[in-house]
Amino acid sequence: MSFTAKDVMKLREQTGVGMMDCKKALVEADGDMEQAVEILRKKGMATSAKRADKVASQGVVSACIKGSVGVLVEVNCESDFVARGDQFNEFVGKIAAYIADNDVEDVAAVVAANQDLLHETIAKIGEKIEIRRFVKYVTDGAHKVDSYIHMGGKIGVLVEMDAAASDELIHDVALQIAAANPKYVTSAEVPAEEIEHEKEILKAQALNEPKPKPINIIEKMVEGRINKFYKEVCLVEQPFVKDADKAVKQLLKENGGVSVVRFTRYTMGEGLEKKEEDLAAEVEAQINKAKSGN
Repeated sequence: MSFTAKDVMKLREQTGVGMMDCKKALVEADGDMEQAVEILRKKGMATSAKRADKVASQGVVSACIKGSVGVLVEVNCESDFVARGDQFNEFVGKIAAYIADNDVEDVAAVVAANQDLLHETIAKIGEKIEIRRFVKYVTDGAHKVDSYIHMGGKIGVLVEMDAAASDELIHDVALQIAAANPKYVTSAEVPAEEIEHEKEILKAQALNEPKPKPINIIEKMVEGRINKFYKEVCLVEQPFVKDADKAVKQLLKENGGVSVVRFTRYTMGEGLEKKEEDLAAEVEAQINKAKSGN
C-alpha cells in the first residue's frame, strides 16, 4: 500500500510525532495509518499519540526580549496544574528563545525544529502540549521593544516604541495595554467600516429611546459617542491606568512626544474550547497519576 505526503502530514497531526518518524512508520506499515500509529507507540512515542485527541485549553503566554528582538508566544497544555509547573514553563521559555534566535515565520516551522524537545516534555508531564501562536518584533536603532506578563502568564503584551522612550514609560504603556485591552494605537488605525458600523448602532440606540430626538441632534450625539468609542479601543485615547485624569497621549507628550509603533496583546486560551474540570479534581488526577507511575 502506497502513501503520499498528505498521509505523512495526517499522521503527524494525529500523533504529534516528527515528520521523518511518521514517514518511517508509514514505510514500515506499508501505508496503513492505524498500523503506523501502533508502530510509533511501540517505539516509545505513545504519550504523544495518546494525547492527540485531548483539549489543550490551559497554558501560559510568555515573552523573550533579546536586544532589538522581542517575542510573545502562547503555549497550551491540558491543565492549569501543569501550566504552573516548572517543567512546562521551562519548555515555553526555550521555545520563546528559539523563536527570538531563529528566522521562523509560523508555528509549523517552530514545531518541526523542536520535535525532540516537544515529545520529551510531553513524556515528562504526561499532557498534550501545543505551541499555539507567536509574534516577533525585530526593531532597528530607532525603536525599542519590551514586554509585560500579567497574572502568571494569563495575559501577555509585546510593545514597540521610539528608542527615546524610557524603560519606565514603555513598561507603563505595556501595563496599560494589559489592563485596558485596546485594539488600536490611534483612531487613524480604526477601519472606516468599523466606525460606520458603530455609528449605525449608536444611531439605532438613539432612535429607540423613549423620547426620540430630532435627527440633527442625534447626529451630534452619535459623534460624541464615537469619541467615547475611541477612548475604549484606541490606546492613546484611553485614560492612563495610573492616573485617570490624563490620557495616554498626554503621558506620551509629557515624555518628549514619543510614539507607540505597535503592540500585541494575548489572553491565554481566548477562543479555545475549555475543559470543564475543577481545580480539586485536577489536583486529585495529578496525584493519582503520580501514584500509578503513568
